[in-house]
Amino acid sequence: MGYLNNSVVTVDAILTTKGRELLAQGNFNITQFALADDEIDYTLYNPTHPSGSAFYGEAIQNMPLLEAFPQETQVMKYKLTTLPRGTAKMPILETVSIVNIKQGQSQVIDPETANYFSRKESSGYTFTIADARLMSTFEGVGINTDQATTLNQTTTVGTNVSKTVIGTTLSLRGTTVNTLFGTTTTTLYTTLTIVGRDSGARVTIPVQVNKVS
Repeated sequence: MGYLNNSVVTVDAILTTKGRELLAQGNFNITQFALADDEIDYTLYNPTHPSGSAFYGEAIQNMPLLEAFPQETQVMKYKLTTLPRGTAKMPILETVSIVNIKQGQSQVIDPETANYFSRKESSGYTFTIADARLMSTFEGVGINTDQATTLNQTTTVGTNVSKTVIGTTLSLRGTTVNTLFGTTTTTLYTTLTIVGRDSGARVTIPVQVNKVS
């Protein structure tokens, strides 16, 4: 990871890990893209700058920009979205505050978007579990595009990696594998990140899977 030269206009684009996987399979076709401004600290905007209005955003414009890299937990957290003119409130996601389940227990996560066109977004939501090992089932429901179907079919066994699915709701089930707990651990922890695919609204909630004796 490095910094871009922000003295010139630069577009730095790379394939994500999933993009490289699809390219290797010969099934790579870009249909969507997203923009984000994770590095920008808007509190640096200074309308009292002594040199006048042309310098209000000087500190922001001089901030270093990161090169693109494919770690989804570190980039693209704050996506740019188009909202109706006159919007007074940013969309927010409303869902459970925590997922606390036992081994083998199932739960359905049904998020809704407040301050938006509708409570349910037409393109659905992306659900990302930080550690896929903790779930024996992790499936998006309600969106039947090829992309959603492919993500739901992707499985990861025994490796501490994230998994992302698409749907209007999420169906999950805690792992039944005892070896993940070791001999003394009774609870495993991870996080679930939900992002509205239309609004860009985002929330991260804690996940606990409790061992069953």
